[in-house]
Amino acid sequence: MASKRLFQSVAAQIAELIDEGAYPPGTRLPGERELAEKLGVSRVTIREAEIALQAIGRLEIKTGSGVYVSESRRALGDALPEASAFEVTEARLLVESESAALAAHNISEEGIAKLEVLIEQMRSGTEEEANEADEQFHLTIAEASNNAAMVHTIRSLWRMREELPQVKATYASVCVHDADSRTEEHRAVFDALKARDPAGARAAMREHFHRLLESMLEATERKALEEVQQQATQSRERFLASAKIG
Repeated sequence: MASKRLFQSVAAQIAELIDEGAYPPGTRLPGERELAEKLGVSRVTIREAEIALQAIGRLEIKTGSGVYVSESRRALGDALPEASAFEVTEARLLVESESAALAAHNISEEGIAKLEVLIEQMRSGTEEEANEADEQFHLTIAEASNNAAMVHTIRSLWRMREELPQVKATYASVCVHDADSRTEEHRAVFDALKARDPAGARAAMREHFHRLLESMLEATERKALEEVQQQATQSRERFLASAKIG
């Protein structure tokens, strides 16, 4: 927790330097090493702070070129929390299930038609097109809830899904293997909405997120096992190498 607060504090310091005119819009920030020495932290903390500032539009990280101050700015208060993929998905389960129930009462025929097109794009489009259709599917349902607070919350959760690096990586590792399940689950939500069935829409959306959470747990277990196996292999190689020397 302390390390998380540290990079957030450093992000605030960098933002303050930008606001004071030390680094005007469009200019390149000093390198990680220089900033680390200036602020008395590690280069890793600087990198994390820069990623956080990029997420809220204060910085632009250009691979191979450096980190630049954005021409436009959003308030530091718009910063995303350091949530895990599990936390984001749990929140989505709670909020989007109720959003679907509300949408079943309110969604228009045009909304139903749009959802059907988006499901087809998820089924037959490229990975990028499928992901875009997935997001639009959920946001279309949110808007059909006719609840502005709920729409804002769901848009914020999608920002976390797309802009928090670890969350985005976790979703990518799961969704790429579960394309067929994802399409079927969205079809179940669609069928309930088309039938104007609030309880069915809520249940179908909850089932979608429950399956997603289970897939994330399985992916986490696989990754942990791979890391243990890799460590065991490295230890074995070091032991064999030392044995030859001896």
